[in-house]
Formats: sequence, C-alpha cells, structure tokens
Amino acid sequence: MSNSEAIWDFVEEKREPFIALSDRVWGMPELCYAEHRSAEEHRRMLEEQGFRVTTGIAGIPTAVMGEAGEGGPVIAILGEYDALPGLSQEAGLPSPSPVEAGGNGHGCGHNLLGSASMLAATAVKDYLAAKGIVGRVRYYGCPAEEGGAAKGFMVRAGAFDDVDIAISWHPGHFAAVNDAVSLANTRIDFSFTGKSAHAAGAPHLGRSALDAVELMNVGVNYMREHMPDDARVHYAILDAGGIAPNVVQAFAKVRYLIRASSLVELRPLVGRVRKIADGAALMTETKVETRVIGAVSNLLGNTPLERAMHDNFMRLGPPPFDEADRALAKSFQDTCTEEDIRAAYRRHGLRPVPGQSLHEGIVPLEARGRGGAGSTDVGDVSWVVPTVQAWGATCAIGTPFHSWQFTGQGKTPAAHKGMIHAAKVMAGTAVDALADPGLIAAAKEDLKRRTADAPYISPLPQEVEPALDMSKAL
Repeated sequence: MSNSEAIWDFVEEKREPFIALSDRVWGMPELCYAEHRSAEEHRRMLEEQGFRVTTGIAGIPTAVMGEAGEGGPVIAILGEYDALPGLSQEAGLPSPSPVEAGGNGHGCGHNLLGSASMLAATAVKDYLAAKGIVGRVRYYGCPAEEGGAAKGFMVRAGAFDDVDIAISWHPGHFAAVNDAVSLANTRIDFSFTGKSAHAAGAPHLGRSALDAVELMNVGVNYMREHMPDDARVHYAILDAGGIAPNVVQAFAKVRYLIRASSLVELRPLVGRVRKIADGAALMTETKVETRVIGAVSNLLGNTPLERAMHDNFMRLGPPPFDEADRALAKSFQDTCTEEDIRAAYRRHGLRPVPGQSLHEGIVPLEARGRGGAGSTDVGDVSWVVPTVQAWGATCAIGTPFHSWQFTGQGKTPAAHKGMIHAAKVMAGTAVDALADPGLIAAAKEDLKRRTADAPYISPLPQEVEPALDMSKAL
C-alpha cells in the first residue's frame, strides 16, 4: 500500500465527526474576528483528537493552532471558519429562503474549509503515530479571511517562522490544484467630519461629510480609466450621516477595498486613492481620517508542491458523486445564468460541458484560467513558507461565490464528499513531503527563487493591529 492509500484510510476513519463539525459551523455563521463559537468548536475538536492546542495566536482571540508529533519537518494545514453577512439560506433549498432575514451565511464554504483541513491534519497525526515517523503537523484555525487579513497578522507575529510547508484548499466547482493567482489588497476606512446645519434655513453654515464621501467616490470612479487593467477598487458606505435629509451630515464613513496584481502595483494605487480623499475633504472643507483595516499580499505559487498535489489528485481520482448529488446540483445550477456557468469553466481554463452539474474529473495541472481573481490572506503565508492550495468540487458548476446558492449547498452530501476528497489530497501531499526530504528542499528553493528580487515586506503598517471590531460595521 502506498503512502497516499494509507493516509486516505486514516481520513475515512474520521470522516463522520468532521462532517458533523462542518455542519455545526455552518449552523452558527459568524463574521470576521467574531467567530467565537466556531473557533471554540475547532478548539474542542483539536483537543478531542489529541492535539496540543494554543489559542489567541498573534493576539487574535479566534485564532487557534493544534500541533502533534515531535521533531522533524513541520507541515502546516490551514483552515478557516468565518462567514459572510446577508447570505443566510436554508440548507439544500434551491430558491432564496433565508434562515434568518438579513442573517449571516457560509456563502464561501469556510465551514467546509476548516473542517477538511483539520481532518487532513488529524489523519497526518494518526499516520505519524502509527508509522513511528518523526515529524510534526499543525492545524492553523485562521479567522477573518473575508477582509480581516488575519493570516497576515499571524505571519507578522512569527506564527509560521518554523513551518517547512503549508497546505490549504478552498471549496468551489472543480477538483484542481489552485492556480496561484490572486490580488494584493488594502482595506481602508475613510472617515469625514464636517459641520451640521439646517439644510434649508442655513445650508451655507454646514460642511457636509456625505458630500465628501460622494465626491471621493466620483474621483475614484474617474481614476478607473487610468489604472492597471487587473486592478480593482470597491467601496461600501458604512455611515451616511443619518436619515434626516434636512440636516447637513456632519460625519460620514466609507470603506475602500483597493486591489492590484502585486504589492508593487498596489502601493502607488493606494496613494492615489488617499490623494482623492484628501481632495474631497479640501473641496468640502471637511477633515478626513483614515484607518487601515487589513492588507494582504498576492499569492506565490510553488511548482514542486503543485506537482506533488496534482499527483495525489490523479491517484485519488474525482469525488464519488451519485445521481442524487447530480440532481440536487442541477436544481441549484438552474438558478444560475449561462454566463455564471461559462465563467466558472473559464476561471479554470476549461470548455463548458453541456449538462454537467458537478465536476467529475481532475483539472489538468497545466490548465490556466482566464477569469478574474480575488484576494486571500493565504498570500502572505505563501511569501514566507512554500505553500500549495487545492480547489475542491463541493457545489454545482456556476454557483456564484458569496451567494445564497453557495450557502444553500454547504451541507449537501455532494459538499461533504468534496470536502472529504480535498482532505485526502491535502493529507496525501503532506505525507509525501514527510517521506521525501527532497520535496521540501525543492519547495524551499522554489520560494527562494521567487522572492530573490523582492523579499517579503508585510503590507500591514507596523502600527496597525487586527480590527477585532470590524464585523460590527458589516
């Protein structure tokens, strides 16, 4: 029996408790840095499985780490468990039906992400003990991926300094090695303070903070024609100054998310947005204050680890979906547009397959997507530790990320099968690295080469601390 086949048996032995963990976290969706119940569920499970547990990593109450084994290489497997606002949805129902009106929901599948990663780490722990292999495995429970940049703070605090390789995954449409493309970003709150006045009787005495926010937005929108094609800028008004139109608004706040393909391109773009905010304050005779909420780096790939992970995918084969899985996925797919479906294939460089509701293959390693990229704080880990990620097939092809449809599929049998499949791939990649010191050495050399001309510098200003209160504004 190969290392991979042996470790897959260890995954199978523990599958049911970790499916139950995923479902429990699905049922308690919590926003970034407020994942107290979810983090406690993960801490309790780590203790039950015999890990040595550390909480409060990098001073973050909802960050947890479990370690097992002694000496040798350190393999990190990264998990997440934060949810998103406004995406509450009944499980398994292919029509909008929130469990709680306006409530949170796991619209990016992080309930599955954390559970599969801990399952993989547990299987590796059991495998090391059974085989008498020297080495350590760690599960990192990472909060606030959705905008809080927790892993960036954990990197800055040295939480990964002695890690040899890092492994993670993300729920999605296809089973594949992740093409390491993501956008670096910075999230900044701009708070404008002006002067209130009677909007009819003495408008000339007022200085509108809301006008400043609107002028800033106009300025940024004009900037869009003159920034790199792959850069992105988004905003959300957090405080419009009140509900009375007959009062000149004395305070208003807008949150900006600024993205670029690399930190090198991001820094000047952030500077330009800051100048626009200063200009809006000047035009309205208001004052502007800024607060950096978070910032993340772009992902770095790692060729040796990507090949090792792909080998595991190919040995394992696709997830074992059945007709019931396909039928339920089809009912969700029917709520998506044709463009949603085409975009899902395009992101992985694949041609659409008519009538396919679930992906039942493995995406070729050489396939490269042509769709837009998001951002992830795994990027910061990838700059300091050789890192590889998988995609797991857990939902109907075409399901929009950050949608009620994604939430609704988070407890389906297909999602559970995709989650177990991803856990096996991650665990197999980990034991391959432990069995082959040359793989770890090659992965480290690959990272050294990629960062030779641009060593890692945290995009988080040194004075910025985790925005533990940020979910209050969501």
